[in-house]
Amino acid sequence: MRIYPFIPLAILAVLLSACHGDDPNQETGKEEPVLTYDVPAFAAGADLSWASEMESGGIRFKDTAGNTKDLYEILSGIGMNAVRLRVWVNPRYGSWCGKADFLAQARRADQAGMALMVDFHYSDFFADPGRQDIPSAWTSDKGDVSKIAARVRAHTIEILQALKEEGITPEWVQIGNEITNGLIWPTGQIYDSSWKEISGAWTKVATLVNAGCEAAKEVFPGTLTVVHVDNAWDNKVWWFRKFQEAGGTKYDMIGLSHYPQDAGGKTWQDANAIAVSDAQALSLAFRKKIIISEIGTRSSDAALAARVLTDFVGRAKSSGVCTGVIYWEPEVYGGWKSAAHKALGWNAYDKGAFTSAGSPSEALVAMMK
Repeated sequence: MRIYPFIPLAILAVLLSACHGDDPNQETGKEEPVLTYDVPAFAAGADLSWASEMESGGIRFKDTAGNTKDLYEILSGIGMNAVRLRVWVNPRYGSWCGKADFLAQARRADQAGMALMVDFHYSDFFADPGRQDIPSAWTSDKGDVSKIAARVRAHTIEILQALKEEGITPEWVQIGNEITNGLIWPTGQIYDSSWKEISGAWTKVATLVNAGCEAAKEVFPGTLTVVHVDNAWDNKVWWFRKFQEAGGTKYDMIGLSHYPQDAGGKTWQDANAIAVSDAQALSLAFRKKIIISEIGTRSSDAALAARVLTDFVGRAKSSGVCTGVIYWEPEVYGGWKSAAHKALGWNAYDKGAFTSAGSPSEALVAMMK
């Protein structure tokens, strides 16, 4: 692995002062030593968790020349070198993203020579700031954080041990998905429905995340553990400070989601610039490297999406702190809906990066360059 040094503190201090967060080291006046950190080569990746469900319904994929091929082969051919796959405990709609489905896709990623990120949701369905449902099988323990932490540990070890038995070592293990409002509600919920902080919540979140990190390291000591929050353009120094003060210290990297065309009214140009500046602020404050665990652009205008992605990836590569960018579910095209979307009456995902013919769009090709 190549060694990527941190940006000198003098430069990053100027960047930090321009951000809307602040440095937790300011109170003591102490300057931490400049560190180096082993990271993989820059990851140009994609979350492909829907791929097997799509293929089971007859969806096929083509390369940029129009030839029908395996999805992983197609994406490897345009330069993709990393795959992110989510894991649900007992999937709510079919078996997709359960243990067996995850392992099948992990084998494909490994055969394609791609680095792997395991994305633990610790839920039976999507987990994000507005939904972190406790797995149905864990509800009897919801009032006891130590028991839920034991559940987190056991589930993490089960999945990763199965991966190890396949001869596959993940590059990253993400402990929870977009946990800005905690995880595994109500046990690890930070804010109530009125966005009032719940007493003792941060300590519970730290306990749960630490349990996942320690479990991951038990199976794969060299794998990087990631704590993931949403909205890279909305400075999260405050969040990681609270997490750290509560004892959240076992993780290796910070993961961020970035959807620049849905950034609270900001232009995509501003959203990209702020996201990278905030990533640098986080890296300086907490001595961590950053990975963009999710990115997505609107599929309605592929040319514009290519501009957005080219701009952001260029900024990320030159930031000195970002180690990769992962596109969320680019393989979706043609208005496809998952079983969950159909059951819940949701609209189709609008940020796929394949053409109506089923081949990588110019936006995805641009991102992978």
